[in-house]
Amino acid sequence: MNLRFADCFDPAGRVHGLPTFPWRLAPEGLATRRQLRALGLRPGGQEIAGQVLRPRYRRGPLTAYLYRVDRAKPVRPMTPAKAAALAKANAARRACPQCRQDAGYVIPASLGMCVPCAYPDAQHAA
Repeated sequence: MNLRFADCFDPAGRVHGLPTFPWRLAPEGLATRRQLRALGLRPGGQEIAGQVLRPRYRRGPLTAYLYRVDRAKPVRPMTPAKAAALAKANAARRACPQCRQDAGYVIPASLGMCVPCAYPDAQHAA
């Protein structure tokens, strides 16, 4: 479905089923999930209030759903248990399965191990 810029403006929602606006032209009071998060808010279970579309020529349009800012709820605070679980998960991503040491960076999925273990014969500048 190739859209033009003019096809992305449907504030009544007749064509797309939702009020639709061109990219970066959403009305005041509506925000995407990322914009809500930047404000310290979350959708909080509310229905989608609209969408913004950006035409793309080789694939379908890029879509972002909009939520009402006045109905958004504050982000839940991080609990100590959740913080500990995230720290443990991040530490596991940094541990090399070959040498069992902390690599100091996230192990690349393409290698599956730290760089010194993946290329043992290569000289590494110190």
